Amino acid sequence: MNTDRRPPRVLSPWQAKWMLNLYPPLLFNRIRILGFDHGFRSCRVRVARSLLTRNLNGTTFGGTIFSAADPFYAVMFWQIFAHRGERVQAWLRTATIRYQRPAASALTLDFRLSDADVDEATEQLDREGRFVRSFHTAAVDHNEEVCAEIETEVYLRRPRGDQPEVSAF
Repeated sequence: MNTDRRPPRVLSPWQAKWMLNLYPPLLFNRIRILGFDHGFRSCRVRVARSLLTRNLNGTTFGGTIFSAADPFYAVMFWQIFAHRGERVQAWLRTATIRYQRPAASALTLDFRLSDADVDEATEQLDREGRFVRSFHTAAVDHNEEVCAEIETEVYLRRPRGDQPEVSAF
């Protein structure tokens, strides 16, 4: 049985923003978190164009766009539950990306969770001990044109009895 009764790691939106902005896989891909709202229900991310993110055609490398969509829904759910005093393990389970047009400018990605999304997660976690759901995000350029559509599947579960926590920073 898990005897670890420490409270979950609670971050302020500011702390989460700066921790992730300094995280090397995001930092070196020029992925910048512009901010989380106070309830971790939304997050805005910007992908800058630079020499480090440019592909052979001079547009943003697809892997950089994919990386910009990776952690945010899982982090948002993790912190929503942490602020309630509940431990959950949160992962990105699967992701697919459909590139629509070359990204010739900086990109913006917006991540949003509704109250219904959080209620559904809470209900499934209470009933089944896990929650799996897909979320859609678009990477838009400075002209508000969609350059990529990303579908990410988030997997949440309550820590199992004798399992050490593995998904907290």
